[in-house]
Amino acid sequence: MNPHDLILIARQLATGATGGGIGRPRQAELRRAVSTAYYALFHALARCCADMVVGSTRGSRSQAAWNQTYRALEHGLARNQCSNRSMMSRFPAEIEAFGKQFVVMQQQRHNADYDPEATFQRNEVIDFIDETEEVITAFNNVPNIERRAFAVYVLFRLR
Repeated sequence: MNPHDLILIARQLATGATGGGIGRPRQAELRRAVSTAYYALFHALARCCADMVVGSTRGSRSQAAWNQTYRALEHGLARNQCSNRSMMSRFPAEIEAFGKQFVVMQQQRHNADYDPEATFQRNEVIDFIDETEEVITAFNNVPNIERRAFAVYVLFRLR
């Protein structure tokens, strides 16, 4: 799953482009845009975990191990780890920002997907998407040694 493709889809949903580009986006489109933006973050993190733990090129890794590591990322554990401010402060600012956005967007996704009373405004959703895209880009530019440490941190419980 390509996080940038998900950002593009979220943007199309938030602007109403999926409904022919006429008028305001419907609440269903805004809700799906929020959810899709969260999944862009989630898949960026899952890919990072698999790349950093198993290997980033097909020729240098077991594809089965890469897939297993990609799928090992748990939403709840990742959120809890990203919420731990004392641990997150040990990472570079770009990873800290990614973690904060992950927590915010997971809560927004829960609102969008499960709260029948939740409503979203187009500008608010576009801001979520813009911020998500920015933190993914910055996160991907962090040196591998730091991203590898973060991958291990979000995949495994502290003991």
